[in-house]
Amino acid sequence: MPDALPTIDVVAAIVERDGTFLACRRARGKAAAGKWEFPGGKVEASESPADALVREIREELGVPISVTGELVTVEPSGGGGIRLICLHASLDGPEPVESTDHDELRWVARAELAALDWAEPDVPAVRLLADGASG
Repeated sequence: MPDALPTIDVVAAIVERDGTFLACRRARGKAAAGKWEFPGGKVEASESPADALVREIREELGVPISVTGELVTVEPSGGGGIRLICLHASLDGPEPVESTDHDELRWVARAELAALDWAEPDVPAVRLLADGASG
């Protein structure tokens, strides 16, 4: 029997501002290019998910955040892949205007979230938010 794929913990920031949510489109040349996602990245071995998210958002978007809670953890199907830990976060300063991994940042109204072409791991969180889960 082949070895199971490893599970990789990835964190994503659910940042809400005035009833809209921060969505980022993957840039050309990146995995899942053209797909929308919540910003974040991989959890390093020595980090908690919250610490990883603070670091990733600082590296990727250049802004400080505070983690305020958890929305959902999406387990990979089929025994390996990305475990996406979606955490609520608030900006601790200016709004991000650019990203190292994305070619567009957009504030999206709850009712319009489902209209974007989301990366597969983000879809369960998008559904929860579109259905009215607190942001």
